[in-house]
Amino acid sequence: MRIDLHTHSNVSDGTEDPEVLIGSAVAAGLDAVALTDHDSTAGWDRAAAAARRSGITFVPGMEVSCRTDTGISVHMLSYLHDPEHVGLRAEIERSRTARLTRARRMVELMSVDYPISWDLVAQHVSVGATVGRPHIADALVTLGVVRTRSEAFERVLTARSPYWVSHYAPHPAHAVALIRDAGGVPVFAHPSASNRGAVVGGADLEEMIDAGLLGLEVEHRDNPPAAKLVLRRIAGERGLLMTGSSDYHGDGKPNLLGENLTSPETLETICGLATGTPAI
Repeated sequence: MRIDLHTHSNVSDGTEDPEVLIGSAVAAGLDAVALTDHDSTAGWDRAAAAARRSGITFVPGMEVSCRTDTGISVHMLSYLHDPEHVGLRAEIERSRTARLTRARRMVELMSVDYPISWDLVAQHVSVGATVGRPHIADALVTLGVVRTRSEAFERVLTARSPYWVSHYAPHPAHAVALIRDAGGVPVFAHPSASNRGAVVGGADLEEMIDAGLLGLEVEHRDNPPAAKLVLRRIAGERGLLMTGSSDYHGDGKPNLLGENLTSPETLETICGLATGTPAI
């Protein structure tokens, strides 16, 4: 079986509708795929319906944006949680509201130097989508300021730019606890992706494990080879699951569906551990 447990639709920062993403997964030869939009489960029903029609296994998921006390960004994958869980849902809504406020402020700052407006950014946001920097990047591409999303992040939207605005995000250990309480399976996404910024050290990881972390996304293009060896060792020593995924965003990133995979045994374990919602 070919299993990819990390993808994004245009419900967050991907470029494909959930139904189209499922079709892309089938075309890529996948047997199972997870939809893990940022801080949203709004694409689950559409993806599930498309998966039933296509005969592919669908794993409902979400990628929760987190931040440590020292300001390091952490992304936490949540598989098969209850989307109606009061605590997790409230925390996600708080994050989504903060992201929207932050995006508006960044656009306001950028409008001094670029002909960008919130109306233009909004044209790149799908109904119900979690608003984020990728939508601002798409507006900059439309304006011709940059050629690609990646260039926008490197030149204009970096944390070192004068337009940077921080936003609220839960502590990763708190997110792990909420995911577990919602019957989900928390897996630390691309934990050694140093090309994205600072990565967490041992103390933060230990806090996540103590809170109930169940896995590490080891096979991901942003984890350097040497770091993968360390992650495998940690997973072995602490009894954590190891997953592999593409982090597919459609045309938004060069990542290809199925470029990294999760074993059938690991997916079976995830399904066995979850009590929130079933795979389809």
